Amino acid sequence: MRDKTRTNSAAPGDRLIRAGAIVFFVGAVATLVTVAPFLLGTTPFPTFMFGLSMLMGVGFVVAGAGVLRSIAAGRRQARQAAR
Repeated sequence: MRDKTRTNSAAPGDRLIRAGAIVFFVGAVATLVTVAPFLLGTTPFPTFMFGLSMLMGVGFVVAGAGVLRSIAAGRRQARQAAR
């Protein structure tokens, strides 16, 4: 019989990790698309590229928060199991 007390087996930080990875990926792709014409010499340097790289940083921080949340949940479970 299935244990109905644990309907969601995903770790608590999984959604944060997924969201952070998506934001990071979108920022990385947008940065590459923006910088490519500059590298080819067809446009001047795009100053808003710094904002796109900041988007990558935000994604990295959000994913890191998800990892830390998952680690904390794992430690909590280990502590409860040791009792």
